[in-house]
This record gives sequence, C-alpha cells and structure tokens, in this order.
Amino acid sequence: MTELAPHLRTTADAYDAIATVYADFARDSLDALPLDRALIAAFAELARTAGAGPVAELGCGPGYLTAHLKGLGLDVFGIDLSPVMIGLARESYPELRFEAGSMDALELTDGELGGIVSWYSLIHTPPAELPPYFSEFRRVLREGGTFLVGFFEAEGGPVTPFDHKVTTAYRWPIDDLAALAGEAGFTEVGRMLREPLDGERFRRGHLLMRAV
Repeated sequence: MTELAPHLRTTADAYDAIATVYADFARDSLDALPLDRALIAAFAELARTAGAGPVAELGCGPGYLTAHLKGLGLDVFGIDLSPVMIGLARESYPELRFEAGSMDALELTDGELGGIVSWYSLIHTPPAELPPYFSEFRRVLREGGTFLVGFFEAEGGPVTPFDHKVTTAYRWPIDDLAALAGEAGFTEVGRMLREPLDGERFRRGHLLMRAV
C-alpha cells in the first residue's frame, strides 16, 4: 500500500487502535437490523443475478459483513485501510480473502468487479475528497455492476461533520450523495432511510446503485 494521505493515516491509526473492541461490538450487529439485512440481501440477489464477477466489500473492518455476503452466495473478498482490522478478519474468517488497501487507489483492474459494498466506510472521508472514491469504484465495476453504500444521513441539513467515536465523520443528505455517485457513472436502483434505533444517534441512509 502506498503512502497514505493525512486524513487516511488518521483513520487507519484510529481504527488500528480500537480494532479488537470494534470487532467484538460489530460481530453480531446485523442481528438486530432487519431492514439493513433486507437491503443487503437485495444487493446480493442483484449481484448474483447479474453474474458479472466477484464482489468487494470496501472498508470491510473485521470482516463480519464480508462473511455475511459469502453466506448469501456471493464470491466476495474484503479490503480495509487498517492492517490490524485485516489481521482480525483473516483470523476470524480464514476461508475468505482480505487485503489491506485504500478505497481511493484500488489494486484492481478496470471492470474487475461485479459488485461493491461500502458499508459506513466512506463516512470519514472529507466531503471534497469523496468524488474520486466514486470514480474509482466505477472504474473497477463492470457495466451493470451493483453498488451498495451505507452512511449517516443529514436529515434535511447540509453535509455535517460529527464526533464519531473513532474519528471525525460526516453526515450526508441522501440526494446529494446520490447526485455525486451519478456524476461518477452510477444510476440509482433504490434507497432506504431508517430512523435511529435505541442507542443510535442519527438516521441511516442507504443507496443501491448500478454502474452505467
């Protein structure tokens, strides 16, 4: 992995420092999220039906969602900025492939993937830095490939930074995030807004998109 930009180094170091605690917290987190699971299942069905190639979870952390996607019948692997997270993912799911890497400079060929999941992994990216990520995602996705992104939604306000427990994160208006993805070559298939559950601070946003 090449030398990281300052905001990426900050994020990687922050997740390295709390990796074990985060992994314990996240491992069963989908169990209490039926709407989230339903959208992930819809993504998996679209990716399987298209049959356009492997799926990458970008920002996979300790690998729990990568493993969930594998259980839904996908040929899937995970990439994460944090080497410690990647080590935990490999330890927990030795049958799966995990690699350290940055989402803005993927070591993948053009059109290599049939699907991408970015599950709350773009949240720490400063707004001005986000468009190149979507362009990179489009580069590695085949035409017709499926893209699912989960994020904290701004609930009618502008893009807003907040004090995420790991490091500074951003809440996005869902229309603005959809427009940015559209500029990079994606078209919207569907969206879901979910109100915060007990213990959650903000509304959750999800966009299901297709590469065009």
